[in-house]
Amino acid sequence: MLDVLLVRQRLATIASYLKELERLARLPREEFLRDKDKAAAAESYLRRTLEAIFDLGRHILAKTGGIDLAGEYKAVARGLAQRKVVDEELGRKLVEMAGYRNRLVHLYHEVTDDELYGILSGDLGDIHAFIREVNEFLRERMEDRS
Repeated sequence: MLDVLLVRQRLATIASYLKELERLARLPREEFLRDKDKAAAAESYLRRTLEAIFDLGRHILAKTGGIDLAGEYKAVARGLAQRKVVDEELGRKLVEMAGYRNRLVHLYHEVTDDELYGILSGDLGDIHAFIREVNEFLRERMEDRS
């Protein structure tokens, strides 16, 4: 059975990391690139956000009958779209996010501060969409039960 409290807690964690990423995104590019601590914080919050998204996705799949889809990160992304937790477009974005999570973890030495700033300034909407669509999925499940 889906643990609604856990889902809501993870969404709150993701939202808190997103808030920090948005704070960093408001910095002028030059300031962000000049301060290594800002880039390190952005990388940490982004990695944590992605880990939380895929941990939450794995839980949802495992508890809604998609356990065979709950293996690797890209499979989790595809599974969330297949189970209609997120729409197809966000599912494709999540596959890309899974690849980027792997880049952050395994190819961290190739990730540049400029690349991170580009993500902050252009891609945080996908995280907002994830939060919104998972909340909608929860609402629909709760309505189906009443």
